[in-house]
Amino acid sequence: MSPITTALASANDADRLADIRVEAMRPSLQAAGRFDRDRARARFLVAFRPEDTRLILAAGVVIGFVVVRHRDDHMYLDQLCVSPAHQGGGAGRHIVRMIQDEARSEGLPLRLMALNVSRANAFYVSCGFRALSSDALDTQYEWRPDAP
Repeated sequence: MSPITTALASANDADRLADIRVEAMRPSLQAAGRFDRDRARARFLVAFRPEDTRLILAAGVVIGFVVVRHRDDHMYLDQLCVSPAHQGGGAGRHIVRMIQDEARSEGLPLRLMALNVSRANAFYVSCGFRALSSDALDTQYEWRPDAP
């Protein structure tokens, strides 16, 4: 695996990141019976805030992105998308550990939500997150800096 780095996104990155999101989320959204390319792009673009978004780079090439929103009482890992060609190589785990280190330094829990049918559930559990609640579509997770 090439060294993984991050860089702050800019407004000019929106379309490229929307495409990465569509491809990264396609299997989960299809499994949930909710895949619609245009809707997936639009959902990303309407909520895109460059100041909350970091590009994930391997050897200087954008392979994904992460969106972290800071709240008063927690950090929210809103999106972590790695392009399918780069999944399984450790980039996502590296980024989660980096965000966990930031949450630890701020003394805040880190929360996220994953589609129930997504492989991401097992990934986040393996990163130390625990399920808080779930509904028909999603499971809410939390990682606490003081957890064993």
